Amino acid sequence: MHTSSDQRTGGSLLADSLHRLGLTTVFALHGGHLDAFLVECADHGVTLLDTRHEASAGHAADAYARVTGEPGVSVTTSGPGFLNTVTAIGNAYLDRVPMIAIVGAPPLRETETNPLQGGIDQIAVAAPMTKWSYRVTHPWRIPEILALAVAKAKGGVPGPVLLEIPIDVLFDTAPVTEVRFPAVGTVASGGHAAPAQVEQIAQALSEAQRPLIVAGGGVSFPRAQEELRALAEALQIPVLTPNKSEGVIPSSSPLHAGGLSTLLACVAAGQAPDVVLVLGQRQGMFTGGRASLFPGARVFQVDQDAAEIGRIADVELGVVADSRAVLVQLAEALVGRPTAGERAAWLEQVQTGRAAHAAQFADSTTQSGRMHPYHAAKAVVDAAPNGSTFVLDGAENASWASYHVTSENAGDVLRLGYLGCLGIGPGFAIGAHSATGRPTVVITGDGAAGFNLQEFDTMVRHGLPIVTVVFNNTVWGMSVHGQEAVYGERGVVVSELADTDYHEVCAALGGYGERVRTLEEIPAAMRRALDSGLPACLNLEIDPDVVHPTTLRMLGDVDAEDEVVIPYYQNFRKQA
Repeated sequence: MHTSSDQRTGGSLLADSLHRLGLTTVFALHGGHLDAFLVECADHGVTLLDTRHEASAGHAADAYARVTGEPGVSVTTSGPGFLNTVTAIGNAYLDRVPMIAIVGAPPLRETETNPLQGGIDQIAVAAPMTKWSYRVTHPWRIPEILALAVAKAKGGVPGPVLLEIPIDVLFDTAPVTEVRFPAVGTVASGGHAAPAQVEQIAQALSEAQRPLIVAGGGVSFPRAQEELRALAEALQIPVLTPNKSEGVIPSSSPLHAGGLSTLLACVAAGQAPDVVLVLGQRQGMFTGGRASLFPGARVFQVDQDAAEIGRIADVELGVVADSRAVLVQLAEALVGRPTAGERAAWLEQVQTGRAAHAAQFADSTTQSGRMHPYHAAKAVVDAAPNGSTFVLDGAENASWASYHVTSENAGDVLRLGYLGCLGIGPGFAIGAHSATGRPTVVITGDGAAGFNLQEFDTMVRHGLPIVTVVFNNTVWGMSVHGQEAVYGERGVVVSELADTDYHEVCAALGGYGERVRTLEEIPAAMRRALDSGLPACLNLEIDPDVVHPTTLRMLGDVDAEDEVVIPYYQNFRKQA
């Protein structure tokens, strides 16, 4: 049905509303429920990028938000389309990513009639993993509801929202006179800290001998990196960037402390921080779990969610506020205030800890003759163009790459979050490249690669020259190493893979593919992949027996006789 001058279809109103809100890139997969919207997109300046699986559309929207700081949008059909999107919604929810997931549904008038792709309460399913989940019942309400969804996704603690728009609502019409397009401005940031709180933190930072800032998504999503860099440089405080905050401080900066491995190295050397400011970073797996990484330190935590303050470990002061606002307040409070002594030795210790892995893996040889993953990751990163976006998918291979990837801004490095959702790589890369147009390199394991190989087709159809590097070690690396550590050789169960020609899949779908057998071949292979101008897959032969230190750390003490060993979680004592 075409839009008339006095009547608009729900699909037309949805496309128009997205354009007015600046949400002009939509990741989708076709379903008949959506046609009234899909056919209107071109007329309203909305670009559709269709994937081969709904999970990838959702992951692409997630990544688009991580790179831009603005909500990413996925549109998928009812029933299986919605259920396939749930994984991406859950991933965005746990990582606090502003995402708008729009899903179709059977006609409202046909509820409880056993219709096609119906019978599932999509709102109820999505409710526990969204900030808001809502069913639109009238076409004229679409602009209002979409504007509200954006405000909810961005406001306060960010996160995904779900809008279900049934097919009859999209195909039905509404008089133009009944439609209101809300005037939506910038969503205001959260509250400020109390003056006394600012003074307490400012004094502690200025007096500290070994201060440390731990930055999280509360800094990266509101794009508060300039305020953070200004404070860190003024006080010469190193900044730890676990997980999605990578890039809020440039990798090239002497204040960049990297991830948790740096902190562990400093603690092991007897140089733990004495004052720690945790900014928008939740306590949990990315701060070492229940293990104390800040022994004896004074810890100050800032988060917009009061429930996150001291969730696992007590803090001296918790501040429920916006990280950017607190950074501005601290900068004002510290003007002209002297700092304690020379911090050059502390910064040097941090950089020594950050580089400790180089000595740990100096030997590149392996018993199998296949490539050492540490050195393969370094060669891939070194061969990537300057300004590349890196997407790290998988378990151990992502940890190997983390030693080497570089970033200058938030969103330059995308990786697994709290959900530990393997297979995000293609969708994340599609979303990131669509947002920036910059060279994009996916580093994935052969296990993770198997989830969404079909997205090479998406990349080819949409002209996205993404380079995917598969670390092919013929096993689920972290899984098999955990099984061997806990049970020995008999424990290796459903964790072995074939030595598959993943690169041939890419070539068969219209891209460029190549198998790489030695470290020396990687630079030239990367050049050929980049020069092809096509989506490319390099299939690297990686040694399966090298175990990443993170795996061993997550396993804990596997020899403890009085404990039950729980892989990846804290052991517990055996019952008497």
